[in-house]
Amino acid sequence: MDKGLALLVMPFIACLAILFFFINPMVNPGPVFFKQKRMGKDGKPFIMWKFRTMVPSDCESRDPNAPVETCRIKPFGMALRKSRVDELPNFISVLLGQMSLVGPRPDAFNHADSFSSKVLGYQERHRVLPGITGLAQVEMGYAEGELETALKAKYDNIYVARCCGRMDLYIIFRTFGVVLRGLGK
Repeated sequence: MDKGLALLVMPFIACLAILFFFINPMVNPGPVFFKQKRMGKDGKPFIMWKFRTMVPSDCESRDPNAPVETCRIKPFGMALRKSRVDELPNFISVLLGQMSLVGPRPDAFNHADSFSSKVLGYQERHRVLPGITGLAQVEMGYAEGELETALKAKYDNIYVARCCGRMDLYIIFRTFGVVLRGLGK
């Protein structure tokens, strides 16, 4: 089901990428896509793609406990984040079998590596494919730092223990609510 949905969404993503290719030089100079090494199932690394929302940085990565550098987010990027349109290229990873539609949201690899040794139960969330959306995202939103990541890990582990079609539908339904209300960060 994940790959079938990803195939259906690909033409839309391609159209957006072409549109952003022409818009970006005026409102968000730099590449259209942002790619980052993330931790996937069984702790294996993969490259996750997103539409870029921030000014490119010289720094490869930030400290796991550092807040998001909101000063680097342009207004166009904020609109993409609020609507979650920036996440649509994640379907590339779904097509490649590295992600699922629903599952624990993958963290940057260096953050996940750090949290694995510091946050109780964090590593267990890697028993399933990571997802574009997940229980932690719809119940608590974006997590910054170890304390919020500990709560995120609890929600993720509830999903891992109880995942089923009904729970996936609940998460997808709640995700539409988050998107429609513009609660992205």
